[in-house]
Amino acid sequence: MDIQEIIVVEGKDDTTAIKRAVNADTIETNGSAISTETLQRIAHAQEKRGVIVFTDPDYPGRRIRAIIEEHVPGVKHAFLAKEKTIAKNGKGLGIEHARDEDIREALKNVYTPNVHFKSESEITMDDLIMARLIGHPQSKNRRKQLGEILNIGMTNGKQLHKRLAMFQITVEQFGKAVALINQEEHNE
Repeated sequence: MDIQEIIVVEGKDDTTAIKRAVNADTIETNGSAISTETLQRIAHAQEKRGVIVFTDPDYPGRRIRAIIEEHVPGVKHAFLAKEKTIAKNGKGLGIEHARDEDIREALKNVYTPNVHFKSESEITMDDLIMARLIGHPQSKNRRKQLGEILNIGMTNGKQLHKRLAMFQITVEQFGKAVALINQEEHNE
């Protein structure tokens, strides 16, 4: 599988995992304190070939993603569920621990936010409450499931509405995902 865009990862081990799974070039951020020079390289890469941000599903990974989004609008995003990034020994998580097929699957399901799209969603905060995605004891787990189903990654309650708008998730897509979550809960 050849990837035209340049993939932004956190470190050398992530680059090794990406290159093992697909034919692609990477830029490493070397942690969540992204230098101005690295942001300039990412912006240049976005202009020339496009960029896919593929960071770990943890707080530093989300922070890196947010910094890049802020400085380089229009980058694409690939997400992997936390469970697919846990080390075999159970200690540590990251893209470097993911199986090759999971990396390829995440790169097939890349999201491109539309920077010209008004960042409002048809999905309201009331919809999120009704779907028990915020303000409910099971909200965190339900948001995690929603992120996996829609391939938009895990978010906290405050960021979920924004992420749904950014990736232009329709009411229909949202409704189907919530129905799937409810069905899984019912079957447990």
